[in-house]
Amino acid sequence: MRWKLTFVVLLISFLHLDGQQSNPSAIYHTRQKIGEILGFELEGTGGIPIGWGGGPKGTIIPDNAVVHSGHWSVRLDRSAKPPESFSTVSGSIPLDFTGKRIELRGYLRTQNVSGFAGLWLREDGDGKMVQFDNMQSQNLAGTHEWAEYSISLPVNTEADQLFFGVLLSGDGVAWADDLQLLVDGKPISEAPQRPSEAVDPDHEFDKGSEIRLTQLTPLQIENLVTLGRVWGFLKYHHPQITSGKRFWDHDLFRIMPSIFRAGSRSEANAVLSRWIDSLGPIEPCTACTSLDTVGLKLKPDIDWIADRRVLGERLSRQLQAIYKSRIVNQQYYVSLSPYVLNPSFDHELAYGSFPLPDAGLQMLALFRFWNIIEYWSPNRNLIEEDWPKVLAEFIPRVALAKDKDSYALAMMTLIARVNDTHANLWSSIDLRPPTGACRLPVTVRFIENSAVVTGYTSVTTGKASGLELGDQITALDGVPTAKLVETWTPVYADSNDASRLRDIARNLTNGSCGPARVEVRRSNRPIELTPSRLPNSEAGPIESTHDLPGETFRLLSKDVAYLKLSSIKSADVSHYIDAAKGTKGLVIDIRDYPSNFVVFDLGNHLVGQTTPFASFTNADLSNPGAFHRGAAASLTPGEPHYSGKVIILVDEISQSQAEYTAMAFRAAPGAVVVGSTTAGADGNVSSIPIPGGLSTMISGIGVFYPDGRPTQRVGILPDIEVRPTISGIRSGRDEVLEAAIRQILGSTVSPSEIEGMAHR
Repeated sequence: MRWKLTFVVLLISFLHLDGQQSNPSAIYHTRQKIGEILGFELEGTGGIPIGWGGGPKGTIIPDNAVVHSGHWSVRLDRSAKPPESFSTVSGSIPLDFTGKRIELRGYLRTQNVSGFAGLWLREDGDGKMVQFDNMQSQNLAGTHEWAEYSISLPVNTEADQLFFGVLLSGDGVAWADDLQLLVDGKPISEAPQRPSEAVDPDHEFDKGSEIRLTQLTPLQIENLVTLGRVWGFLKYHHPQITSGKRFWDHDLFRIMPSIFRAGSRSEANAVLSRWIDSLGPIEPCTACTSLDTVGLKLKPDIDWIADRRVLGERLSRQLQAIYKSRIVNQQYYVSLSPYVLNPSFDHELAYGSFPLPDAGLQMLALFRFWNIIEYWSPNRNLIEEDWPKVLAEFIPRVALAKDKDSYALAMMTLIARVNDTHANLWSSIDLRPPTGACRLPVTVRFIENSAVVTGYTSVTTGKASGLELGDQITALDGVPTAKLVETWTPVYADSNDASRLRDIARNLTNGSCGPARVEVRRSNRPIELTPSRLPNSEAGPIESTHDLPGETFRLLSKDVAYLKLSSIKSADVSHYIDAAKGTKGLVIDIRDYPSNFVVFDLGNHLVGQTTPFASFTNADLSNPGAFHRGAAASLTPGEPHYSGKVIILVDEISQSQAEYTAMAFRAAPGAVVVGSTTAGADGNVSSIPIPGGLSTMISGIGVFYPDGRPTQRVGILPDIEVRPTISGIRSGRDEVLEAAIRQILGSTVSPSEIEGMAHR
């Protein structure tokens, strides 16, 4: 019977379990990230565990009651005797590593198993099985406590995909936990990378691209725009590149000199056409894909490949033929991360040891980032500028940068054009103005269109500076604050004005150590001060929240409960809800970043029925540039239930997970959002290595309300807009919290009583 089980497992690794499970039975991962799911410790939400595939539906269950270690295991439960003969949980990774033997090891427990339970491994090459093993011969049946088991296979050089998992044949229950994938006894993430056909055996560009530029003509820029677009298109569409058979960065370095030398657009196009010819003929398509328009939120911007005026007849025809022959889900330079499905930019080298300036390397950085936005940003349509024109603008700025810092600043300015607060040049953030090792010991926030001192980062040095709460900083070292904001804005990669002014305010007083000349307006009187900028260690930490100091949960009165998320603990959520029982309203303060992910742990206590609160868009590996709507996220009723009014506080500090959390809680019946516009950067981040040893990120999935309204750049818009005032800052009031309390208590208490409840 072993041959039969082998054949069955072969099928389930590729196919959907018809009518059982909407996800493919094998979930694909990168080997570097597989550790995220092997212990089953990602938050269980019901159904198949996060990061895994399998089925049939209802037989694969996350279990937090029976575990070997940690908080979760997976339970394969066939005690109800489903009609199918077996159940499996499964995953897959590329077999892109070298070694002698691969091992799947893990802990299993069984109860009344009539058939057998076990681990399984399979290696595939060219879509066919080349190696397989399971634990059938170990006859793990009946009832057994936790014990460690193992199976292994020789690493087959003909294999390109590894499938693995746990199966249960017959009736009964089995649990699995603490799995490991090992190569020659070491974690699979540490296994040596399999040599690629793309790697140049002569290492031609190990010391740099050897491309040097001093100037660029308008014709060269025009031809480089076409090169950048064609190079990116081929990277994500041509089967030679999407299969990983070409080291595409090096191919760019090789083609660039010919493009620089081209004397006309048609000559450059001919170079590109011959370049495509050199990749070899495209085989007749046996598994071609098409663009599914069902649930399509953003379609690829691909019309340019048909523009014969720019590309010429032959090049355009070649690109269109390649587009029609793209292969289903085949991408070498990008994959989708487990469960969340944001893009993961695989096999992108950072070239950290390359000496700069290097015009070729700098052009590679520009082309890489530009094309990632073009094909893999779910918010590409929110860029207000013509993206191809941005490419043309930045070719000379990036290519001709004379040193590493000027190159990094050029890339930082490019990244800012995307208007995504997640997308900054985080590796070089110290280059963002204003620069300097010191700052004033105060917190600054833009209030009533002015940069206002709202607190001291160090009480002693802050008060000694002469600056007072409520001071409006009108100029620094002789330059008006408004002019500084205007000058710095192009390098601040923020989604909207709220987050941009937040970030500028945090950095506003940076500069050289020692006395600064600060002009302020205090009670409508101009004053000039000379406080000292201090090293960060002396200046004190910058305020990162606007919520109340002190305890996570408290009763502001017998009728008003207050809960802030900056220090919340998931394990204490039921306690908080119990403590709020009987109050008229619960204020949930998200003017911060949540310390724990409590969207469901807390949100489920706020609803009386299943309530959708968000929908997502995800990239399509078969159709680069396309983004499809996914399933909605929903809250489901949990006990104890909070029946009072829910008020949610947000402002420009609220970003990413804080915004997603606010969306969820807003779905509670009668919930009201009070405050001001949030940062407008939601969706799991995707990291991007940038040549020169730099790095950035983008928001990797689109996040929307269930009705399709966007959140990226827009942020969470309050139902009741309340902003702090300068007079409120001077008197130490929290006017946003006061407004929340009024929403709960109405006119039953006086303004002074409300102010007392909300006092910081």
